Amino acid sequence: MRDSRAMPVPDGLHGMRTDAGVARLLGLSRTVAAGLADAGDITVGGVAVDKAHKLVAGAWLDVTLPEPERPLTIEPTPVEDLDVIYHDSDIVVVNKPPGVAAHPSQGWTGPTVIGALAAAGFRISTSGAQERQGIVHRLDVGTSGIMVVAASERAYTLLKRAFKYRTVEKVYHALVQGHLDPPEGTIEAPIGRHPGSDWRFAVTANGKPSTTHYETLEMFAAASLLDVHLETGRTHQIRVHFSALHHPCAGDPTYGADPKLAERLGLERQWLHARSLAFAHPADGRRVQFTTDYPDDLQHALDVLRDV
Repeated sequence: MRDSRAMPVPDGLHGMRTDAGVARLLGLSRTVAAGLADAGDITVGGVAVDKAHKLVAGAWLDVTLPEPERPLTIEPTPVEDLDVIYHDSDIVVVNKPPGVAAHPSQGWTGPTVIGALAAAGFRISTSGAQERQGIVHRLDVGTSGIMVVAASERAYTLLKRAFKYRTVEKVYHALVQGHLDPPEGTIEAPIGRHPGSDWRFAVTANGKPSTTHYETLEMFAAASLLDVHLETGRTHQIRVHFSALHHPCAGDPTYGADPKLAERLGLERQWLHARSLAFAHPADGRRVQFTTDYPDDLQHALDVLRDV
């Protein structure tokens, strides 16, 4: 049964929006408070109010709290098409298929890289939050390609530092709609939460500095295949930057891709692949590089474009 809180509106919240006031009063995020209002779970004087309602001091406020979040744990779950392409006592390098998250998170019930490695018997660093042990960087659920996971505590510390100070070379290949002008260049635009939805990101004035370098590898009638080097590693960075230029990744409706083109190419996710990763091995500092081929769905899309 869901818990609830009932109390008079404190004087300090008088005139404040319901979502902002409830968030401050109960220690919730403003997004969660707004969701409760939208669901009719906030009443003032016995009447459900929307998130923009202005609170009045002394009015009786009743809030039905959200279900408590389940604790995040690593569940060993085999993932047949997750390939371990290299491993030693310090690192495990995998070729992540689409539809697999890096680690458990609230709202995600599908397979994870960490769960797959646990099921396969790999030892992983215990550093980091419980559900993110060994994770030093992430790929979106819908993005395929190279990921490195720390197996030792030393590797975790050194790899986290390497990603932070941008000494890791991250190369992606992306199929974007249209043709870039110029065909190679650098995108420098800050990225933050989308003002209209918490689960999307956008180029925003107060976002974090973000830098993407790109070069066109191949041009088709409706799209371009790009080689992309990330200098920073913001969430959804490639998808956001090219969408902001009106060249979204093919198959990415979240950021404005044409669904008809996606259907023609047989894409059910964004055409984005972490092609290679190069870094100093945490054991001895030697430079190592790992590269992967395109999975079948991405290769099929290219074949369709090349056959036109």
